[in-house]
Parts: sequence; structure tokens; C-alpha cells
Amino acid sequence: MPKFAANLTFLFNEVPLLDRFALARGAGFKGVEYMAPYGETEADLATRLKDNGLKQVLFNLTSGDWAGGERGIAILPGRQEEFRRGVHRAIEYASALSCGQINCLAGLVPHGADRKALRTTFVENLAFAAAELKKAGVKLLIEAINTRDIPGFYLNHTAEAASIIDEVGSDNLYIQYDIYHMQITEGDLTRTIDANLKRIAHIQLADNPGRNEPGTGEINYPFLFQHIDKSAYAGWIGCEYKPLTTTTAGLGWMSPYLAAQ
Repeated sequence: MPKFAANLTFLFNEVPLLDRFALARGAGFKGVEYMAPYGETEADLATRLKDNGLKQVLFNLTSGDWAGGERGIAILPGRQEEFRRGVHRAIEYASALSCGQINCLAGLVPHGADRKALRTTFVENLAFAAAELKKAGVKLLIEAINTRDIPGFYLNHTAEAASIIDEVGSDNLYIQYDIYHMQITEGDLTRTIDANLKRIAHIQLADNPGRNEPGTGEINYPFLFQHIDKSAYAGWIGCEYKPLTTTTAGLGWMSPYLAAQ
């Protein structure tokens, strides 16, 4: 049966972040993820995980000035030192939270930028991060994102992610496969997952259109969950969706899977 992790950036956000852990556990989740932990102390987050018997599944590297519109800095020439500081800060959090995976957002393509230079910077930064995270026992992931939700995002397709992983040449670099984003950019979900299964370390979900909970859109999630369950995938599936109403009201889709535990 798939292992579902609550994305606390998206779910239960009717309350402050530290209060979301108890709500996630009460709803039946055993793992949590979120975009960034850096607004809270490692100690506070670790306490909430321990008190609620939850596993920290994933979080992102620092992504630049998020409020100012940045969506990652890994491709940006001239920001390498900032990127490296972010890697070391993420390792500190991962160690405190016993988190084994960190996702790296590539960033937005600057107007008029040389894409070759962006790729060179991305590959060099990923090589550094993959090596540093490996020393800490943490996997590095990269994620393709659709340009409808994030116009100008650099990395958009699974094949692109696989190509970059090949160029980096690290055994500690993997794909975070987001079903919602990939339904928009490429479709053919099951065959793409199968073809890249050895590279996929984490999966995320939301339905399309709307980025709401499974069952609200066009994706046949019961079929997809069954297919993933029969595959060799042993990782988590992060629930990174926007509840159509409230988080609790929209959790009915998960009931059959919790009952099977």
C-alpha cells in the first residue's frame, strides 16, 4: 500500500505550522514533508515529530527570496556561494530531523539568459550538493515543474531531469516525481514512472485541473496507486495539494488506504 506523507505547507494550513503535526497524525498520516523548515528551529520541529510519532520525509533546499518571486537559485551564475551555504544549512536541519531526502528547486530562467550557462551552473551546484549530502547520509532530489503554475521554471520534463542526473554523474542524485506537474507537461504517467523507477526517490500528488485532492479531477488515482503499489517503488507519496474546502473534509479519498494498513 502507498505510504502517504502530509505536505504541511499545503495541508492543515488553517493553523500555524507547528500545530499541523498533531492534525496530520490525527488524520492517519505517519510521515510529513513541507517546502521549507527554516522559519522554525530544528529543536521545535524535532519535538513535534517525536511527540506525534511522525517521520520527516522531505523538505527543500533554501530557494532564494521566495516572497520576492524566486523559485530556487541552483541554476543562477554568481549565486554559487549562497547555494553552498544553503546546502550546509539544510544538512543541519536534516540531521536534527532525521530526514533522508532534500529536494532542490532549479529556479526561474532570467530574461535573456544563456541556457547553456544555466545548465553548467546547475550541474556544478548539484555535484557539490550531492557530494555534501552523501556525507550526511541524505539523498538529493531534483523536481520538474510545469510552467503554467510557475512560468519560466527551468526544469519541466522527466527526461530533462534524467539527462541532468546523467551529466552530474553522482550516485546520490534522484528524481522527485510530481504527478500533478507531469500530468500537465507530459502525461503518460505510469509508463514514465516505470521507465524512471530506479531514479525516482519520492513522488508527490495532486489532481488536475485545480491542484486539489485526488478524485476532484482527471487523474485516475485508484489505478495509479495500484500500479505504483505493484511496482518496486518503496518510497513515500507526498500529498502536496490544495484542499478544495478544508483539509479534513477532503481526506475521504485516503480512507480506503488507511483502512488497509
